[in-house]
Amino acid sequence: MPDPVPRPGSDLGTVPVPVPVPVPVLVPGLDLLIELGPPGVRGTRRRAVEEALRTAIREGRLPPGARLPATRDLAEQLGLSRGTVSQAYEQLIAEGWLIARTKAGTRVADGVATATANATANATATATAAANAAATDPRLPARPLPSLSPSQTSASPTPPWSGPPSGARHDLSPGRPDVSAFPRAAWARALRRAIHEAPAEAFGYGDPRGRIELRTALAGYLGRVRGVRVAPDHLLICAGFTQALGLLTAVFAGTGVGAIAIENPAMPEHLAIAAARLGVRDVTVDDQGLRVAELAATDAGAVLCTPAHQFPLGVSLSPARRAALLAWADERDGWIVEDDYDGEFRYDRRPVGALQARRPDRVVYAGSISKSLGPAVRLGWIACPPRLLEPLVAAKHLADRQSPVLEQLALADLLDSGAYDHHLRTMRRGYRRRRDLLVRSVAELLPRARITGIAAGLHAILELPSAPSSTVLSSTVPDSTVLCSIVPNSTILSSTITDSTIPKSTIPKSTIPKSIVPSSTVPSQAIPGPTEQRIAEALRQASVRARLLGGYLRGPVAAEAPPALVVGYATPSAHAYAGALDALLSALRALG
Repeated sequence: MPDPVPRPGSDLGTVPVPVPVPVPVLVPGLDLLIELGPPGVRGTRRRAVEEALRTAIREGRLPPGARLPATRDLAEQLGLSRGTVSQAYEQLIAEGWLIARTKAGTRVADGVATATANATANATATATAAANAAATDPRLPARPLPSLSPSQTSASPTPPWSGPPSGARHDLSPGRPDVSAFPRAAWARALRRAIHEAPAEAFGYGDPRGRIELRTALAGYLGRVRGVRVAPDHLLICAGFTQALGLLTAVFAGTGVGAIAIENPAMPEHLAIAAARLGVRDVTVDDQGLRVAELAATDAGAVLCTPAHQFPLGVSLSPARRAALLAWADERDGWIVEDDYDGEFRYDRRPVGALQARRPDRVVYAGSISKSLGPAVRLGWIACPPRLLEPLVAAKHLADRQSPVLEQLALADLLDSGAYDHHLRTMRRGYRRRRDLLVRSVAELLPRARITGIAAGLHAILELPSAPSSTVLSSTVPDSTVLCSIVPNSTILSSTITDSTIPKSTIPKSTIPKSIVPSSTVPSQAIPGPTEQRIAEALRQASVRARLLGGYLRGPVAAEAPPALVVGYATPSAHAYAGALDALLSALRALG
């Protein structure tokens, strides 16, 4: 049954209005995140696939009607034979978990019970009632939030906007996708369908949580690809992660949270948003991710983190730290905000599932399409724990009432049709080739440098040789074509590039110098190299824009540490990347 919406001019409250449901079509190339475990642990591979799919269905990550990948595609993703996956599908069809229809593919059967179906009914009903009231009379605000006045904070003021550089010919800024690859044709088709097929009520005020079509499609997609456990009623659509963080900090402040812990280093913009309403506590990141022991020593009632791929260091939160972080949330009665900003881009192995799947009542999962499609489409989401659902809906209504409806319907169309999966696969292949070229080129041209971070995302850390007597540049250095900074060894991850992260056909093991090995095997003494000021000047002259790692760090920086750049290999267009990389490495190589 679709969400109830108000009938214009009626005094009878809300009545159900049918919402058109797209007819599923078979689209190749769907991703599916399931964990099989090591071979031999759970019997045959076929039985492991069967049990993994049953678990995903029970937990609600694969809701009724969700389409599964074709057997050939899933077999390729899991590294299994097609016959093994086909037999698993056949068994689950026989058991009633799945259904197979001609031209519709294999889907989860209707009526299959999920673990989350009845867990949050009361919170959903309350939030739905508030959303319906707001939609019925937009002049009447939803339930008011507690005081949202700013708290005292040690954080810096809002940083200036760092938009497109003026005069920089080569832009390797991190955190941006290749916007020239935006799927214009697919988006235009989806937007046209949204305009032509949307019901009349979609053009009025609606549910602050967002359109049910998008929330339903998104719940299925996040469960299938990232392992997120959330029902459509508990998803809130917002204007990207920026608004999501603003809403969350407002709600935290209104519910008694006085301080939020943030990874160090982290995005300055996120720090500024949090500091507007909460005190900010710094927590160091090392090669295992966020240091939970430091977090526990603070008075923070919430923490913002990037478990899958820490920004900017590029490490993944270790299993032990994941368990410790969840234990902290339980003991502190605290909240974990999981920023899954690029979780779909992993190149060396299957991605790690979202932390939210292990504790949906404690972890607030947030994401957006800024890295997958582009920041021009201001759509993001929050998977709301039950206790936060109602205040977040109220905060969203007070902020802007609702996110753009036509864009929501267009994104739902991309998700339902499989065009979104297709675009992601195309971009994943392209970004992996770019990263491989970066690694290979650094190994050949800068043998004393090294690339650090897991093979994932849209950026990498380029750590350069240490200068004999370096001068630290603080994070207050004015923005320019390129900024560089000195970074402490303890902050840069120790899990670096090895031959296992690059296809053997791409770069022979014999060509990888000893400097590109796990740092645990590298002596810690400094290697003489150019000063940070010389590096910055050389890149300015070459018209190359990158970002300094020190610009994301807070607090003192060790003078003996090597300089490092955060290189955004996804930012340039495909035809401009090779030239940008050549300009970067040529300028650095000329320094000796």
